[in-house]
Amino acid sequence: MSGILDFEVVFPRSSAKVQDMHAESGVDIAEILAITHCEEFPALGDGGQAWELALAAAGAVLGRTRVPRSAIGQVIYAGSGEWDIPFWSPAAKVAHELGIDRAHCFEVVNFCNALMAAVRVACDELDAGRSEYTLVLTGDRLSRLVDYGDPDSKALFNFGDAGAAVLLGRGAPVFKMLHSAMRTDPGWSDYYTGERRPDRVTIRRQGHREGLAAAYVENFTALVVETLSTLDTGLEDVAWFLINHGDRSMHEKLLRDIGIPADKSVFNYDRLGHMGCADTLIALQGLMAKGRLRRGDLILLATSAMGFSWGITALECQE
Repeated sequence: MSGILDFEVVFPRSSAKVQDMHAESGVDIAEILAITHCEEFPALGDGGQAWELALAAAGAVLGRTRVPRSAIGQVIYAGSGEWDIPFWSPAAKVAHELGIDRAHCFEVVNFCNALMAAVRVACDELDAGRSEYTLVLTGDRLSRLVDYGDPDSKALFNFGDAGAAVLLGRGAPVFKMLHSAMRTDPGWSDYYTGERRPDRVTIRRQGHREGLAAAYVENFTALVVETLSTLDTGLEDVAWFLINHGDRSMHEKLLRDIGIPADKSVFNYDRLGHMGCADTLIALQGLMAKGRLRRGDLILLATSAMGFSWGITALECQE
């Protein structure tokens, strides 16, 4: 069975600051802090390129694992589809910079569920024996899509940026892929849309609708039930439940409603915003760094995306 051999997360050196958001939007600082929970967090600056973060993460992973470039059969770049350059393949660009010249390079667009969707695609390919290794990358431009001059966009003011790389293979994974369950409710497909401006694309909410919070809980709960049923295990056997870092109140509500103790999750709101697809990897990396994972631990990654899509990815720690 395939799984994660190694991964890395890289942050930009610049940051988004609440003080600047306040100055541009006119929204009270306390009101913004109720969304961000910290005064600043990593975000791309002017001229920053998301693909370069993904490249740095991939270079670190390949440097540690020493996997031959020629053995990588796929390079998949995951995210929102608003890449650094229009009509462009960041997967191919990163592969070229790394000297990977025989892989199939392509993109998966599913917003902040895209990384785990790409991991699912990669593992299907690996399990079928059509590839030996796959490199999955993410590097979005979330913070650059936010219009801080629009007070109605304040719910998005916590959007930050990070790049990540995940090396998958069939050898001896650090995290075995056990199951992946995903679904989309297309009724929410145009709740948020992009608006093209002369200088950039920004995200706009197309009016407020009730029911999205309930949809989050309903869909995540159903996917958790499906996953645990498939694995023939129970909620008590879940060691860690790691959630996209989008909204702290939703994070806490989801844990309560599903019945998972808060100490089985990770909260980084004191120092990070919503770092796109990298959120659950950041949480997983933190657990590894603190020595809090044990062999056999069942880890559920709960990821969600504008669209709206939801996913539960089940991993088993092998080390």
